[in-house]
Amino acid sequence: MIKTKLGIFILTSLTSLSQCKTQNKEIQTERKKIKSEVIIENQVSKLEKQNKQGKNIVVLNDDNAIPFFHKYEKENPENKIRISTRFGDIDIKLYKNTPYHRANFIYLTKNKYFNGTTFHRVVPDFVIQGGNSDRNETAKKRRLIGKYLLPPDTRKGFKHHRGAISMPSSEIENPHKLASPFEFFIVKQSPGAYHLDGSYTVFGKVINGMNIVDEINKQKIDNRDMPLTNIYMEISIIE
Repeated sequence: MIKTKLGIFILTSLTSLSQCKTQNKEIQTERKKIKSEVIIENQVSKLEKQNKQGKNIVVLNDDNAIPFFHKYEKENPENKIRISTRFGDIDIKLYKNTPYHRANFIYLTKNKYFNGTTFHRVVPDFVIQGGNSDRNETAKKRRLIGKYLLPPDTRKGFKHHRGAISMPSSEIENPHKLASPFEFFIVKQSPGAYHLDGSYTVFGKVINGMNIVDEINKQKIDNRDMPLTNIYMEISIIE
């Protein structure tokens, strides 16, 4: 009888401990979500304030984006960035001879666009895609920055090797594969996803943290390739 009671006590204790761990994990996830929401709201408020004060550089469109980035890439030579997630950091080197795509990514990073967005598409053993979210604030940030597409730059010899960072084309009617500037994808497939060559612009590569890419690629997804739990990111410039 004593052994039976002891066994029940131990089982009950282990169950309670497991429930506590689950609750703590849920609390931490919720706190991170709230933190990300606050970050996005602060960024939107800052962009709105800059616009009102006339400080926001330019509201970009298809007519002025290329001239803007032609100048911007000369004045902003940074080419290494860090993507921080709850799984760890992914460090990326951006290629200088894909100037508009590099400049666009640095520009969005400096304007904190990516912070609070997610890896919203995960295709097992293929790619992870980021830069979007289902929050209205992200769409609002896009409107404040501008609406534009980037022309492909696929003749520099860069291939979609494992670890390549590339830019998806817009979802609009788009025979010329113009790039959607607010999103990007990283190739997980080994040795590469070479069927994408010539259609999408490779503008950098992972130099540290492919294990984080692999971990993100293993997360559970729904039938639309969306992770069941949001994978938030923050992007900063290394150099």
